[in-house]
Amino acid sequence: MSERGAFDTNVVTMTRFVMEEGRRAKGTGELTTLLNALGTAVKAISCAVRKAGIAHLYGIAGSTNVTGDQVKKLDILSNDLVINMIKSSFTSCLLVSEENERAIVIEPESRGKYVVCFDPLDGSSNIDCLVSIGTIFAIYRKVPASHDEPSEKDALQPGRNLVAAGYALYGSATMMVISTGQGVNCFMLDPSIGEFILVDRDVRIKKRGKIYSLNEGYARDFEPAVTEYLQKKKFPQDGSEPYGARYIGSMVADVHRTLMYGGIFLYPGNVKSPDGKLRLLYEGNPMAYIIEQAGGMASTGYETILDIQPKSIHQRAPVALGSPEDVLEYVAICRKHARK
Repeated sequence: MSERGAFDTNVVTMTRFVMEEGRRAKGTGELTTLLNALGTAVKAISCAVRKAGIAHLYGIAGSTNVTGDQVKKLDILSNDLVINMIKSSFTSCLLVSEENERAIVIEPESRGKYVVCFDPLDGSSNIDCLVSIGTIFAIYRKVPASHDEPSEKDALQPGRNLVAAGYALYGSATMMVISTGQGVNCFMLDPSIGEFILVDRDVRIKKRGKIYSLNEGYARDFEPAVTEYLQKKKFPQDGSEPYGARYIGSMVADVHRTLMYGGIFLYPGNVKSPDGKLRLLYEGNPMAYIIEQAGGMASTGYETILDIQPKSIHQRAPVALGSPEDVLEYVAICRKHARK
């Protein structure tokens, strides 16, 4: 904005940004259309989140989803918005959502070449107390490149095959963070014009941070490697300052803070849940992709998240991601315990 309040014509909107990236890549424009459709869905979800209390969208819808979480009214609305916007963009052949037990095969007349896996409203257990929530998405090409009917097997690809991924954060402002394999860029929604504006270009995560983030309520069931790592962060023996603990309980919010400030986000497996809680296709992979594109690392503690070959669409995997030096230190401790 200028001093007179006129709109700055030099601002870069997300629509313009992804169009320019697509043109440089000499693409067909299909990925650009898909990303813009997701942006439209996020605007609609953001609007619903902002007026949820007034519109009576808080509360439980009276069911649980395939992963056992209670479904909220906003979950259902957000899921429908994402599905309908992608379908109407003619860019996807298969959708995988946290809210649907089976993959959604797009009708032949509306199909495109992409597979989209998404969590329409991450952190929705926090909706009623106004904690930040978000949307996560991962985009793959259908493989093999053939005329086969789309099926769930088309979504069972390692994260290395991602062509784009990102998330939206509904916090003090609404932000979209996206990558198409050329770094990470952040766009903030300007409600006065209804557009996402580029605010952070080519974001890079710190090599080491000062924050660890995980739910220590499960400490009794932590594996020894996790307990040892936390002790090193809380009570360093080299004279350095101990790490601070920050945990919101909404993956998008916790990962975004880790991206901005550095450090490590952990959702490890434990004695009761060896594979943790986070789903690989639409939580672990897209977040790992974003963090790696920003110069960070993402691991289960024993293998790189993006190298895991999924076996089912709602598969879970332990997650440790963030600053490379912090994650490497965690991996070293995990491997030491694995050799015992």
